[in-house]
Amino acid sequence: MEENKKNKVLVTGAAGFIGHHLSKLLVKNNYDVVGIDNINDYYDQNLKLARLTDLGIDISSIEESKPLKGDITFVKLDMRNADDVMTLFKKEKFDYVVNLAAQAGVRYSLENPQSYIDNNITGFLNILEACRNYPVKHLVYASSSSVYGLSEEIPFSTSSHTDHPLAMYAASKKANEMMAHSYAHLFNIPSTGLRFFTVYGPWGRPDMALHIFTKAIVEDKEFEVFNHGNMSRDFTYVADIVESVKRLIPKPPTHENPNFNPKKPNPSMSTAPYQLFNVGNNSPVALMDYVHAVENALGKKGKIVFKPMQPGDVAATYANVKSLFDYIDFKPSTTIEEGIKIFVDKYLELNT
Repeated sequence: MEENKKNKVLVTGAAGFIGHHLSKLLVKNNYDVVGIDNINDYYDQNLKLARLTDLGIDISSIEESKPLKGDITFVKLDMRNADDVMTLFKKEKFDYVVNLAAQAGVRYSLENPQSYIDNNITGFLNILEACRNYPVKHLVYASSSSVYGLSEEIPFSTSSHTDHPLAMYAASKKANEMMAHSYAHLFNIPSTGLRFFTVYGPWGRPDMALHIFTKAIVEDKEFEVFNHGNMSRDFTYVADIVESVKRLIPKPPTHENPNFNPKKPNPSMSTAPYQLFNVGNNSPVALMDYVHAVENALGKKGKIVFKPMQPGDVAATYANVKSLFDYIDFKPSTTIEEGIKIFVDKYLELNT
């Protein structure tokens, strides 16, 4: 009977954009999923609750943190509370952890930097401590392409150094990578950090560019495009992101990577069970082509107001994903046209 036991995975940030999609995929792939989220008010809480409803969770009992139907349980929990995190790990005995909960947003970090320390650093420390006390087979956690900061060494490679972050959000994600390495080294916690590149798709956050562009065009309102449109992004469709995560979960790093040279250390590997990957589409798209794809999907032109570059932003992102492709035999491939059409259809369904 024991050999038929499902693996249990904790997904933090389960009411978030990527967490919602990953939870759904893992349930379909025979995992028992425990999702946690504090459902804060950084953006519309109703969207977070709608995502949970889409997962089959009865949100009427959400405050009671009851186990709910099917293969997914949701617990309303704030990762900043170390005791609550430890109690959950003690009770559930997780096989795997995927940490997606974080204070997101580059521009918001200019207004409220403390939130990034509390959520992204203290919250992640509490997860690491819980993994130390109640060991898991693999901790997978979200980093960000923003860690590349001032680097213009394109395409961005995990073998490059990332010592020049441009905002507190990026600095907190870089800190997560360093924290994970220290716990992998000291306490043998196998960990994989994922530098996501401009994730987009249905159920996305309302502060993301795709949602802002679509909403403005639908409502016939003006919207801002920064750096006068002279930007490019390695836009990555959310289904490709979560497929990559799903394939990585049962493939933890091991000790003594034969390719690691301590005299010329590669930042993406270690003698500890630690690794980093870029998760991107490996195909940067000009921002204006992205805008035009939204216009085409809606059959309507937008009212664009061009603005200069914003503080903390970068002109271009482009991921080298060869190491990820080699490791999991999967490379994100959804085209912008395909992904935006799916987003627009879901946006119209949810908002009209």
